[in-house]
This record gives sequence, structure tokens and C-alpha cells, in this order.
Amino acid sequence: MTATDAVAVLASGGVDSAILVADQAGRGHDVHPVYVRFGLVWERAEEDHLRRFLGTLDGRPVHPLTVIELPVADVYGGHWSISGAGTPDESTPDEAVYLPGRNLLLLAKTTVWCAGHGVGRIALGTLRGNPFVDSSQPFFDGFAGLATLALGHELMVDRPFAHLAKAEVLELGRGLRLEHTFSCIAPVDGRHCGRCNKCAERRKGFAGAGIEDGTAYAIA
Repeated sequence: MTATDAVAVLASGGVDSAILVADQAGRGHDVHPVYVRFGLVWERAEEDHLRRFLGTLDGRPVHPLTVIELPVADVYGGHWSISGAGTPDESTPDEAVYLPGRNLLLLAKTTVWCAGHGVGRIALGTLRGNPFVDSSQPFFDGFAGLATLALGHELMVDRPFAHLAKAEVLELGRGLRLEHTFSCIAPVDGRHCGRCNKCAERRKGFAGAGIEDGTAYAIA
């Protein structure tokens, strides 16, 4: 493979980014899954699930998981993602789960890693209808230009699923071991809680795609 085949996929362990890893590998790209640890309350369960999911992709051109440490407690303070208090539940809108500067933070160290490893493309599983400004193409284009200038390494930030809704992405992942993905922001003993905003979104996505949801929810 050439350097142009290499892509760093920002993989959180959720269905969208997990399917993106498999999709990019299935298209013949040399895939480097990257997980960024911020120190959020759900990350241990999330990373464990991601590693199990990646283990089911035998035979695809996927490198071992790269983990980048970027603790944010010093700037997030008492935010619910750090404290676990006041976690948005199933009654809240999508905007309630916004993490300040999340994509800015995700890309900051990942671009440096890419420059050091000869990777010219970063892919995220951002979907159609994402309401956050830091998930827009102008943001990603601007950041890629800034990183290219700063690092002297040509970089692009790609959103292969930007035209798709969650049910459509799940359809792309039909047949994958999606029970090993993780979407919860208030895990209970390493399982999906079944009541948070992200669990509700997950249930709705599987139902909309007509795919059996094999998720082990603490509350069914």
C-alpha cells in the first residue's frame, strides 16, 4: 500500500466510528484506529468494547489500536462527563450531550501523530444532521489547513458518513459484531445503562435500521 492509502480513524467505540473502521478497511485503505482518552466517566467501558470489536475484524487491513492520552479534567472542571452528575437522560435533546471543543481536542494530538507516522487523512464518523459547529465541514477544512501549515505535513479531515443518518450507517454495518460497540455515557458495571441520551439514540438507530439490537442494557 502507498501512503495515500493510510487513514487514521478516530474510533470512540460507538456504532458509527466502529462501522467506519470496518468500512474504510473494506475499501482497501490501511486503517489506523485511534482512541483519545480524555478521562471521561465512560471511557474504560468504551475502550474495552472497542478492543473487542476490533478483534472481530480479522482479515481486514486494520492496525492495532493507537491510544492517545489527553486528560481534560483541568479544563472541564465539574462537567457531567467528568463528574458523572447530571448525565443527560433519554428525555434530553442531542444538544445536551455536547462536549466543549471535543473535535478540536480529538484532532489536536491526532494530527501530530499522523505527521509523525506518514498518515495524510483523518476520518471521523460524523453523521448527517449533527448539530454542533465543530462537526461542520468548514471547521474540519479550516483545522486541516492550520495543521498542515503548522506541521509541514499535508493533512485532510474526512467525514465519509456525513450524508447518512444513523439507521443508514447501521445498515452498512449489518453483519458486523455490533454488540461489541459502546454508546453509553452512564455505564453500569461496564454495560449500557439503558436510560441515558446515547442509549436512547442507540435503541432508536437499531430499530430504524430493522437490525436486532444485541446490546446488554442494565435497564431493558
